[in-house]
This record gives sequence, C-alpha cells and structure tokens, in this order.
Amino acid sequence: MATETQTLSVGGMSVDLVRKSIKNLHLAVYPPDGRVRIAAPWHVSEDAVRLAVATRVAWINRQKRKFLAQARQTERAFVSGETHYFLGRGYRLVLERNTKSFRIKLTGGNRLELKAPADADQASCERALGRWYRKQLRERAEASTKKWADRISIDCPAVGIKRMRTKWGTCNPAGQRIWLNLELAKKPPHCIDYIVLHELLHFQHRTHGEAFVEAISRLMPNWRSIRAELNSLPLAHESWAFKL
Repeated sequence: MATETQTLSVGGMSVDLVRKSIKNLHLAVYPPDGRVRIAAPWHVSEDAVRLAVATRVAWINRQKRKFLAQARQTERAFVSGETHYFLGRGYRLVLERNTKSFRIKLTGGNRLELKAPADADQASCERALGRWYRKQLRERAEASTKKWADRISIDCPAVGIKRMRTKWGTCNPAGQRIWLNLELAKKPPHCIDYIVLHELLHFQHRTHGEAFVEAISRLMPNWRSIRAELNSLPLAHESWAFKL
C-alpha cells in the first residue's frame, strides 16, 4: 500500500503524519528548525497518533531547542578569503578569474583554488564547486560501497548523489542503488563511510530493528559516536534538515 501524508495540529504544534506499511509508530524531530514527523501503521487511529505526540512533548521541545542552538554555516558569497569545507576540514577560498573554464583544486596551506572565467558570477561559481564536490564524493563513496558490499556479501550497488532535505542517505534495493546527500562531501571521511554502510545494511535489514543494530555494531562498533558527530556538525546555510 502506498504512503499517505497529512498535517495534524497537536496542542498548537504542527506534525507531519505519514501513513505507511510499518509495525510501530516512529516519531522524529528534524533540524534545522525542529520539524516534527511521525510515521504510523495504517491501523493506528488518529487519536492514538495524537496521544503518542502529546506524551512526548517535553522530548520534542528539547530536540527543538538543541537544533535551534546548533551552529549554522554562513551564506557563501564566493569571494577570496572565505571558508569552504571539504571532508571535514575548512579551506580558504582563493578565487581567480583568468581562465576560459572552471578549474578547482586543493593547494598547500589549506587553500581551495577556484579559477573561473572573467565574467563568472556567484551562481556559476557555486555550480562549479558543486560539480567538484559531487565528483570527489562519488570517488570516495564508490570505493566505500565496494568495500562494505564485499564485507556483507551483497552485489555492489550503484551510487547516486543528490541534494536531499531530510536525509544523509537512502537506498533502493530493488533498483540496486544507494543515494547520498551531496552535503556529505563536506563531512569527515568516516561519516561518509558510516552512511554508506548504513544504507547497504538496509539491503539485508529493512528496518532499524535488532538485527540491523547487531550487524552495524559488529562491523562499525563506534557507529553511534559517528552518527552523533555527523548530526552535530554545522548545518548548511540552506534550510535543509539532515538526520538518521
């Protein structure tokens, strides 16, 4: 049965209710602004959903306060001297407008060199850097995917990269593909590794149940600390939410 989404108001709080074929209720609060989402089985009544939210109001408010206090990256203007992140490290942008096409590379002294055409505007520089991020992330993610697919004895799926609003990654076992959020290019390599393993394990375990937790704990014992690190890192300037 397909999913169905509606919006409820519980005690003046807006809640996204997603009906789907699952066994239990799942309540989540997403950064950056504390959006509340609850996934519920089809057979659970709306009154039961409202009660589940109402009994967790204190927890929801704590999560909202935490996200509102979380660091945000400032808006990037693509001028020399500002900081851009790559694989968890900050690099000082050096912008030169003296080439026919865009060229990007890392140089000594934690510098990110962006050479651009003389008439390149901010939007075109941003797109060029986005393409570079995508290429770098793909190379690392494909190597990680092959490593973990071999470890858990599944066929190595294809890797897709796109901007996502609410997730670091997702998977499509039927289509033999995992999808990763482009923002992961800015995060430490072990965070990329964690997300890849997380998504690949869903090829064997559809939910985050005991079997899933046992598998990921065996393969990556420190996965909880990595998840906490990833979800505490500065959020993108855009109003997107990332959470697992």
